[in-house]
Amino acid sequence: MYVVQHGEKAREPREPGDPGLTARGREQARLAAEWLRDKGLRAVFASPLRRARQTAEAVAAVTGLPVRVDARVTERMNWDGSVPAERFFADWARASEDRDFVPAVGDSSRAAGARFRAFLEEHSLVERGEEFGADGPIAVACHGGVTVDLLRTLLGDAAVPEALLREGVPSGAITVIDGLRPIAIAETGHLAGLETEHRAG
Repeated sequence: MYVVQHGEKAREPREPGDPGLTARGREQARLAAEWLRDKGLRAVFASPLRRARQTAEAVAAVTGLPVRVDARVTERMNWDGSVPAERFFADWARASEDRDFVPAVGDSSRAAGARFRAFLEEHSLVERGEEFGADGPIAVACHGGVTVDLLRTLLGDAAVPEALLREGVPSGAITVIDGLRPIAIAETGHLAGLETEHRAG
């Protein structure tokens, strides 16, 4: 499974809603899609949020596959304006520190990791290949918070690279997961197109 971090999102950090991608974010999505072009994908999934769907559409464009939306891979929290910005960002920080804390908007880190793991387990089964017409890996475009939540669930906090816990997943990066074991994160999303790997397990 290739977990694709959505490209840079088009909004000011304190404006609520469901933003799409910036021009840079579209380029990051294109670079991620090119990296995935020859990986033999059998399906492309996305979070329901616009920035993830637009990222998945770039992958779908080079693979000829449709984008399938699955709410289990949506972000832990998405600010919709129903609570003040200060409350949202304070809740985000607290949920990152305390995995069982349930914020006013969204899921706890533990619940988000569990739902993403359920998605991963379902689509890791070999027989699921029959549903999509062939065996092979899948790509899922989603979000940094929920990806880190998944890694914390699979590996435990001590095994997750400190940079990911502190800074999150870079825009356009691809986390490679083999079965239920994270392999590496390939940074393909920056405009230079340089690829580096951060060992995740």
